[in-house]
Amino acid sequence: MNSPKGLLLFIPFFLLMFTTCTTYRAQEIVPTPINQAEQDIPEEQLIDVGVMVFESEELTEEDAEKEGTNPQIRKAEGHFIAYHLKNTLQQSSHWGAVQVAPSETASLDLKVQGRILKSNGEHLMVEIHVTDASGKIWLNKTYIAEATEFYYLENKPGEKDTFQDLYDTIANDMAAFKDGLTPSDIETMRMISKLGFAEDYAPHAFSGYIKENEDDIRFINRLPADDDPMMERLLKIREREYMYVDVLNQYYEVFYNEMWPSYENWRKMNLTEQQAIKKIKRDALTRQILGALLITGAILAGSGDSNSVGSVVPAAVIIGGQVIVSGFNVSKEVQIHASAIKELSESFGDEMEPVVMEFQGRQYELTGSAEEQYDRWRELLRKIYIAETGFDQDVLPINNPLNETETP
Repeated sequence: MNSPKGLLLFIPFFLLMFTTCTTYRAQEIVPTPINQAEQDIPEEQLIDVGVMVFESEELTEEDAEKEGTNPQIRKAEGHFIAYHLKNTLQQSSHWGAVQVAPSETASLDLKVQGRILKSNGEHLMVEIHVTDASGKIWLNKTYIAEATEFYYLENKPGEKDTFQDLYDTIANDMAAFKDGLTPSDIETMRMISKLGFAEDYAPHAFSGYIKENEDDIRFINRLPADDDPMMERLLKIREREYMYVDVLNQYYEVFYNEMWPSYENWRKMNLTEQQAIKKIKRDALTRQILGALLITGAILAGSGDSNSVGSVVPAAVIIGGQVIVSGFNVSKEVQIHASAIKELSESFGDEMEPVVMEFQGRQYELTGSAEEQYDRWRELLRKIYIAETGFDQDVLPINNPLNETETP
């Protein structure tokens, strides 16, 4: 027959089994200084970079609560993290123009795509995929960093973030790959992006200039003449596309700077809240297990013949019950903390204000999300190209006609 004393010997084992934290395998970030370019890079060797707005799996309220965030903050983070990575890449001086892009385009020399896997003020885990215009993969990697209260000291918008080591590591990995390229490699990449843009806008004229091999890597099949007037016209259209991206990044900058103080305070407070929640959960589970074991021990003790042990049974059951009640009461505090964290995100939003673009003496008001505005601006540029070249729209079909407001 098991004795209460023998049963209590198993308590440490049960506590260890139920309170052990689940860990995941991932590359962890260590303190990392950014790798600065040692000398000025010739203009013809500068690679333009487009950082896509970061994506994320759609979070349910339940999943968000478990992670320690909410869907509203996660949406805002997609813009915030992309813009801070852009700033970090610019600070390294390894690149040409670096801009946040709302959606993919063939005009980019280098494309950075990111996915937020976890972000709650204590951990930031992102998946980064970097490809160049030829389709060659530079990076396909997951980065994870952990923060403490110390990491929230002396941060500065646009320069130093709580997870700056993670951003610096990504920038260094990209620079390391670039340093392995020859000037000829970079020149080819830049030409492929130009031809890709030309083919996207004028497939009737530039189809076949780029081909793909069996590994889906694009290569130059032939080149236009140096003074090709159609190519020159398309490169001017390309500059107009960049105009909108420049304007859009001014809006991203405003959004980033306005979001910074609230987001920084939320992350710092959320770190404290998450640590408190973990402790509360551990304490609650410990008390519930102890209570259950005390009740079990009391019941087993009551089945014995000893009068002295039997007299302890009622008291043990009462004590055990009180611990369980205490445990469940503490667990309710977790919900209070979670509700407080959720309320911190109400000021965040991702609505895009209308953008007015001017071209050839006309003003065009673009409305909708950043992605919708960007698509409409590109459609407008296609219309301009058709008007200038005289090609029929049936030759160069236009999807989703633009509903822009024109002001003479």
